[in-house]
Parts: sequence; structure tokens; C-alpha cells
Amino acid sequence: MRIYKVLKDKKRYLDLLLLADEQEDMIDRYLERGAMYVLDDNGIKAECVVTSESDDILEIKNIAVFPEYQGVGYRRALIEFIIREYNGSYSVLQVGTGDSPLTIPFYEKCGFVKSHTIKNFFIDNYDHPIIECGVQLTDMVYLQMKL
Repeated sequence: MRIYKVLKDKKRYLDLLLLADEQEDMIDRYLERGAMYVLDDNGIKAECVVTSESDDILEIKNIAVFPEYQGVGYRRALIEFIIREYNGSYSVLQVGTGDSPLTIPFYEKCGFVKSHTIKNFFIDNYDHPIIECGVQLTDMVYLQMKL
């Protein structure tokens, strides 16, 4: 398994990016200013995009694993890589996600704790309802961990 930084043509991974953020113009808001990493394990399996939100805060903006490779630890491997890569450069790693039973428990198991919520984020910023586990997402929930 190898994780490496993508330096150009990040949109070639749009199929993966859209798994975590299903509206392309929302991806366009952070993709070029972010650092993108892909996980290659006999082929590309996952990706992660992080952005600097301040001198102290690094944010995971997008993290996705192809469906057929989910549940084997690739997402956690990317998070652990990001922690190692940026430890000492930032004091906080944060991630924003929908209030979903699929994502919140995963991030909590990785050591993140709930920080704050942005009300109606998904309703105000997406041109269609975002549905996860049969429920429409409305609020963005932020979780943080100290680096």
C-alpha cells in the first residue's frame, strides 16, 4: 500500500471525489486549494483532500473509498497518514460531515470529538437533497482532534 500526493489533474479522480461530495461545484470550492492524496494498493482504492483553514486548523474536506473496497481500513489508513504528515504543522485536524449513523461513529472511533454544527448547511449549499441511510442531511457536524 502506498499513499502519495497528487500534484496536478486532481479532477481525474472525480469519480472518487463524488462518492464523498456528490455535487461537483462544491468540490470545485476546495479541490485546487487543497492537498490531495490517493491510496494505491494494487490500484487506486481511496482518496483524501485536506485544506488549511487557519494557521492551526487542517480540515479533511473529502475522503472516499471505492464501494467495493470499503470496510477494509483504507479510510482509516488515510486519516492516520494525514495525522503523521501534518503533526507539528497544525494543532487541530477537523472534518465536517452530515449527521449520519454511517460517518459520525467512524470519526469518533478514529479519535475525533464533536465540535460544532452549521445549521441547514446541506439545504443551503446543495441543489438537491442529500440522502444518507434513508434520511435527508440538513446540518453539517464538525468533529475535531488535537494533533
